Amino acid sequence: MIGKLLLLLSVGCLVFMPLKNHSIVSAQQQIPTNPKEQRMDLGNFSVSLAVKDIEASRSFYEKFGFKVSMGDAAQKWLIMKNGDHVIGLFQGMFEKNILTFNPGWDSNAQNLPTFTDVRELQRQLKAKGVKLQKEADENTTGPASFVAVDPDGNQILIDQHR
Repeated sequence: MIGKLLLLLSVGCLVFMPLKNHSIVSAQQQIPTNPKEQRMDLGNFSVSLAVKDIEASRSFYEKFGFKVSMGDAAQKWLIMKNGDHVIGLFQGMFEKNILTFNPGWDSNAQNLPTFTDVRELQRQLKAKGVKLQKEADENTTGPASFVAVDPDGNQILIDQHR
């Protein structure tokens, strides 16, 4: 049942728009014409999982093709990748799973040549009425982070490392 629902959602999300030369482009590839539709550049995305047993979780996600790309199991944290998909395993560091964005990084934790500073992202979200649980200090530069919580209680961490 869940598999059918996910398939329906996936198919339902594929919106195509014919171009003059009759080729098709997905909705995700369309260039917004309205400035309010501009994409917010949040950087690399990963899911930070609060796990109970780092080794059991590592073993489990390896079965899905994930490989450890950084971290230290002895310190109870690992970053695992499967292609461009990134998950972080964190034992005893926080209570709930967190959606994590890293401005300035690509999916290999390599520096991007240009990016939107975390403080600018914070200003944009606050201007849109997003309430923040934790804020980055506007009077600083370099590494900083802020946290928002969605209507269902999911934490969203915007964490800039440079």
